[in-house]
Amino acid sequence: MPVIDVHTHMLSQPWLEDIRQHGAPKYGVKPTAAGQESVYLGGAPFVTLFPEMFDYDLRIANMDKAGVDVAIVSLTCPSAYFGGEQVSTRVAREMNAHMAHQQSRFPDRIRFFATLPWQYAERAVDVLQEAVGQGAVGVFVSANVDGKSLTSPDFAPVWQAIDDFGLPVLVHPTAPQGAAEMEMHEYGLVPPVGFMFDTTLAISRMIFDGFLDRYPNLKIIAAHGGATLPYLAGRLDRCHEMIPACSDVISEKPSSYLQRIYYDAVVYEQDALELCIKVAGGADRVMYGSDYPHNIGDMAGCLGRVNALDSSTAAQVSSGTAEAIFDL
Repeated sequence: MPVIDVHTHMLSQPWLEDIRQHGAPKYGVKPTAAGQESVYLGGAPFVTLFPEMFDYDLRIANMDKAGVDVAIVSLTCPSAYFGGEQVSTRVAREMNAHMAHQQSRFPDRIRFFATLPWQYAERAVDVLQEAVGQGAVGVFVSANVDGKSLTSPDFAPVWQAIDDFGLPVLVHPTAPQGAAEMEMHEYGLVPPVGFMFDTTLAISRMIFDGFLDRYPNLKIIAAHGGATLPYLAGRLDRCHEMIPACSDVISEKPSSYLQRIYYDAVVYEQDALELCIKVAGGADRVMYGSDYPHNIGDMAGCLGRVNALDSSTAAQVSSGTAEAIFDL
């Protein structure tokens, strides 16, 4: 069976140039103290840049080395969430066109998640429709959009359009709300800790808000093995039982909703992957991912942990689940 990578990123030089020109004051591009070119957020390094992020031929070569057959690529943070409506919409359209072109170059190896100007709902719906026509098989969204929660009513038209298409959505972390107040610029705490906060908070809001009931056709993918959600499943249920605010909207246990979403296998411990599968309710809710080509991405290592599962579970995680939800 083919190995399908559902969490893997690609950028473009025009996207990077747009951040240089239009990202201020929040985003910028400059070298770190060590001389590594990076996207900055609020004066701190945010995304370390590597040649592999821009080179699809190199990507295919590295996929071959690792034994990965298909990559469903997505942009990474800050996506198209900068520059105002005109710039954001143009950046999203250009990135979708760029990824569609690469899909046409490698039709057996590359698929892509649509980039949307989420801050501008009407434009985002237009871009979504265009991207689906270009061959997008899902949608990328960060776990908060420029500080706004994904359950905000402002995004309802976008979610309804995605629900109508029945598309998978990769919920990918960015710097969490309040990162500056939590002093996450120190020690580079955003990637190891902040990202996990961001995904955990976003998906927890979706559960307690009744969001997953309102959009029954959505296929939400919680990045990085669901962040801390597998570890917190019992606590969510206990709070739902004992704290009235946690049961204002939903009557079912939060853990039941954790079996209605999907997860990638971008975790770095075998036990964490096995816990994720258990909390998800089975391997048919988990998919291989690598986070390539970020500096902590691990195409071969993540696949090795999948392959260490029993053979039927490994086959389901490496390809079966993705084939089903992406209709590959």
